[in-house]
Amino acid sequence: MKLSLNWLLVFVPAAVALRFWPGLTNPTALFICSAIAIVPVAGWIGRATEELAARAGEALGGLLNATFGNAAELIIAGVALSKGLTGVVKASITGSIIGNILLVLGLATLLGGVKHKEQLFNKSGARTSVVSLSLAAIALIIPTVFHLSAAASPSGWSPNVEHQLSLGIAIVLFVTYLCVLVFTLGTHKHFFIGCEGELDEEIEHWSRTKAIVILVVATGVVALLSEFLVGTIESVRASFGVTEVFVGVIIVAIVGNAAEHSTAIVMALKNKMDLSVGIAIGSSLQIALFVAPLLVFLSYFLGRPMNLEFSLPEIFAMVASVYIIFQISGDGETNWIEGVQLLSVYLILGILFFYLPEGHVGLESPPP
Repeated sequence: MKLSLNWLLVFVPAAVALRFWPGLTNPTALFICSAIAIVPVAGWIGRATEELAARAGEALGGLLNATFGNAAELIIAGVALSKGLTGVVKASITGSIIGNILLVLGLATLLGGVKHKEQLFNKSGARTSVVSLSLAAIALIIPTVFHLSAAASPSGWSPNVEHQLSLGIAIVLFVTYLCVLVFTLGTHKHFFIGCEGELDEEIEHWSRTKAIVILVVATGVVALLSEFLVGTIESVRASFGVTEVFVGVIIVAIVGNAAEHSTAIVMALKNKMDLSVGIAIGSSLQIALFVAPLLVFLSYFLGRPMNLEFSLPEIFAMVASVYIIFQISGDGETNWIEGVQLLSVYLILGILFFYLPEGHVGLESPPP
């Protein structure tokens, strides 16, 4: 039986009450309730998308799942972009990538490994996805490399050039994402047989109308809760003394991916490690190749252009995460100690971002 997070829906009316009921104003409580409430509603978005995908045919269904699988993260980031919190948005990209690799797969591997001594997965499909993720990580590093190199040259650099560079990279990443979809859903789908087709659970299937209605309503609720969440970030930062990057890398990333977290863990407990690995690596790949470029495009639409320049700690976190998953995915099997190792790296990085000073987030300012 699939782990249900529906009991967390009680936090939806609680968040609404905290936001609109006179006398209940408490930004910290609103932030916490909104964050928790997004988790089950994001799960409903995922379930509705899966139901629609199952009725749309294999290729179109896979496209729907790949595209709408990160709806919660996109909505939260979009709201943050509209409020000018680009630091939180870029940090959430980093957090989603390392969170899916280290936290999600770490928990799934640990808990699944405790129940099952060794678990196997399709290493061909996993390695193909990890190579794509490595290329995406390289692309996300380039703007920072450009910044550091250009800042050391006599002519320096300008924000306009940096935005143009990031926009060009975003276009390349998005085209690469389309190619990956063609590869995984069309020409070489046999590589990913172990990661597909095992999703059939003994659950009641929804009608198309029910799935569409729930998808629309759940998306609207997530948008409302995201508005609450983002609107209280500054107050929470002041109350707890945490930085914008920590909020984005750890808190926002966990909230946006929590529904996928639970699915990956449940599949690992059922000894379906192919699905757990596919969810973890696939979600990170979608963030890097689809969500990040889409947010760059959206930032221009909102009149707040965002570049893809990340801080050095964020770059190190992404590179370290991709490196360790590259090593683990090579043999096609996992055990509980690998889960401990992944979680250890995630905790170490979390400690780094918690103590990282706010002023360390950016690089040098543009020349006058």
